[in-house]
Amino acid sequence: MSRGHHAEKATGKGDPQCFRGEAPQPKFKVGDRVRIRDLPDIFYTRCQVYTRGAEGVVAVVTHESPAPEDEAWDNVDAPEWFYIVRFKQKELWSEYPDVYANDTLQTEFSERWLEPV
Repeated sequence: MSRGHHAEKATGKGDPQCFRGEAPQPKFKVGDRVRIRDLPDIFYTRCQVYTRGAEGVVAVVTHESPAPEDEAWDNVDAPEWFYIVRFKQKELWSEYPDVYANDTLQTEFSERWLEPV
């Protein structure tokens, strides 16, 4: 498969729209509690270290696309679901001020990084 394969597939549709309908059914739904897995990463990942092991709630099931770790190696044949997960900031950083206990942070993960709580 050439480097241009992905570009050709996305032409006229966009990315991630060109992967619509290619991933299996999503494993999680809005409202599910999830934990971020602490997987090894080689060279590249979009999973922030400070979220690993943290628990949050799925806020949005966003789209299907290859995971960035795969796409960096031009492996675009196995799209998976992406989710926006919401965390309480106090749960991410224990020193976060109690006066802001309701503050949240949202960030996106591919499905491989999530496990059910």
